[in-house]
Amino acid sequence: MEQILKSLILMGVGMGTVFAFLVLLALVLAGSARVVPKLAFMMPDPEPAKPKAPAPKTDDGAGVALAISAALKRRG
Repeated sequence: MEQILKSLILMGVGMGTVFAFLVLLALVLAGSARVVPKLAFMMPDPEPAKPKAPAPKTDDGAGVALAISAALKRRG
């Protein structure tokens, strides 16, 4: 009977510790949700990158023919 009582006490302490940690975590998250927007001016959003001009298409099939030729030569 004494072991059951000790185990129940240990379980209560463990569950209490986990519950206290979760409550503390919820409070910290709620606090940071209020503080972070006020500090957002310190880190402005980066400007979007300018789109690069697309590379000119000069594919006349020579690259494809070269790749096929190399593959066939390697194959044997």
